[in-house]
Amino acid sequence: MAHTASEQRPPVPRNDISAGQRNPTTISRDYRDAQALDAREQKRFLRAVEVRRLARDRAIGRLLFHSGLRVAELVALDVDDVPLSARKGKVIVRNGKGETSREVPLLDVTVREAVKEWKAERSAWPGAGGPALFLNRYRGGRLSARAVDQLLDELATEADLVDETGAPAASAHTLRHTFGTNLLRQGVDIVVVAELLGHARLDTTRRYTNLRELHQTGEKPQAAC
Repeated sequence: MAHTASEQRPPVPRNDISAGQRNPTTISRDYRDAQALDAREQKRFLRAVEVRRLARDRAIGRLLFHSGLRVAELVALDVDDVPLSARKGKVIVRNGKGETSREVPLLDVTVREAVKEWKAERSAWPGAGGPALFLNRYRGGRLSARAVDQLLDELATEADLVDETGAPAASAHTLRHTFGTNLLRQGVDIVVVAELLGHARLDTTRRYTNLRELHQTGEKPQAAC
């Protein structure tokens, strides 16, 4: 299992869940930056999340997938920003892009369970007395955006979501598009989706509705944030 470089520990060889069975899906990095994962890719990503040893990493993977948060928003979360109960939960984004705030309901039981497990494990970590939800494993304190990006690179590699050079090609931005696209495909009103994603302009969200058509024509989509 690899530890993120930004957590400042020597690398430890990780178990490759697809060892001996690699058949990578080739994805253009430029195109993947603004494309949602399809159903099979989503399953592979979530399988990679599920086998992570640390409850923190499982919580991060599922939270990004099921909430569409930006990395900066994720690492800024405090413990009290993700209240949970037996049947519901939510993420309170207090300082989103443009200094906006919003709430994102956590409707999927697996993400609530993952965050619950992490909160229980978190109490034994360095820095647990501080407010940050996600902690650096060795130094304590708030986990960095760089560490989250590296974790996502590891998850993408483990899920065989790589570009033509073999580099990881599923980022937080990819998961954000996946979250928004899934909602639109489920019939959620585009205004609601825009609010959940923290989009200031509805035109930004409308790009999500065109991803399938762009993929069919081979045209490169514009990135949305």
